[in-house]
Amino acid sequence: MISTADEAIRTAVALSGRFAVHAAERDAQRRLPRAEVDDLSASGLLAITVPAKHGGADLPWTTVLQVFRILAVGDPNIAQIPQNHFAYVNVVRERGDAGQREFFFAEVLEGRRFGNAQSEKGTRHAQDYRTRLRRDGDRFVLDGVKHYATGALFAHWIPVLAKDDEEHLVVAFVPSDAPGVRVLDDWDGMGQRTTASGTVELTGVAVPPEHVLPHYLTFTAPQLHGARAQAIHAAIEVGIARGALDDTAEFVRHHSRPWAEADVERAADDPLTIQRFGELEIQVRAAEALLREAGAALDDAAAELTDSSAAAASIAVATAKAFAEPAALAAASAVFELSGTRAAAEGLNLNRHWRNARTHTLHDPVRWKVQHIGRYALNGTAPPRHGLI
Repeated sequence: MISTADEAIRTAVALSGRFAVHAAERDAQRRLPRAEVDDLSASGLLAITVPAKHGGADLPWTTVLQVFRILAVGDPNIAQIPQNHFAYVNVVRERGDAGQREFFFAEVLEGRRFGNAQSEKGTRHAQDYRTRLRRDGDRFVLDGVKHYATGALFAHWIPVLAKDDEEHLVVAFVPSDAPGVRVLDDWDGMGQRTTASGTVELTGVAVPPEHVLPHYLTFTAPQLHGARAQAIHAAIEVGIARGALDDTAEFVRHHSRPWAEADVERAADDPLTIQRFGELEIQVRAAEALLREAGAALDDAAAELTDSSAAAASIAVATAKAFAEPAALAAASAVFELSGTRAAAEGLNLNRHWRNARTHTLHDPVRWKVQHIGRYALNGTAPPRHGLI
């Protein structure tokens, strides 16, 4: 059990260092980090947002986001795996009844992991779910196919977004080994290769009523569900940026050859290289600062949740996300710009930083976040209530 923010940060730093050791190798071989995810569970980090009344540390989101950022420095694949775990711990907190909260929080404290089964292919809109949860006597039956189900291969419970008989959006918590559940390891993206973001097939899966939560109610009042999920994405991208810049510095110091016109003995003494490192360091530090600001806004809003505080938090998160994406891409691209031809060797797999950054930033277009920020700044227009901002 982790009980303090300092303990959470120290634990994340230690794990990140261990995860970094074989991150390039896992990516190159597309080898899933099963042992590492078990270590993450055993560390207690996955339970840090469980409410205190249920035995958890209930740590603030300033800490949660730093944990994700730190883990992503070591391996952003592993950092992405529990993103939906934290999102659905929050769903249980906000939309579960007393019995559901008691049961599922106990599961989390015991080290059980939540995956996700949300996205579907072939629909016009992300919210057009064809997965159905239909009533069958005193239980429900779940049918559908989900894609990009990050973490489902490692999950004990898979929260599934579905429409019920009344066309309401609900979350059905399904054991990953339940009859009718099939999880496929078929994610073949160019980056974030080991996030276990495969396909979940659901065929006649029996679900008791006590495992169904009314997710549609989440968006009928001021909420932080979307902002918290987006903030974790931002934290991962900020971590990618820092990890890429750290690896670049290490390579330039020890392996790069100085450019002849620089007239220096070490590539690290090239004034133009130093200048570019300074520019990138400023960009990454700014991204880290915006992430801290977003975490503080989330905590402030949670303390007194209103339409106004929820909107302010969403805008702070959107700002952090809009800045994190170019920072991650710039730092990941600079690996080659500053390190030279040697850094392009396939065996080093330094290109994983750019592949990870480019793939992860495809989750949602920041151009829409800039639109929401602009409307808020100019006209005081609050962002919409949904899970994307």
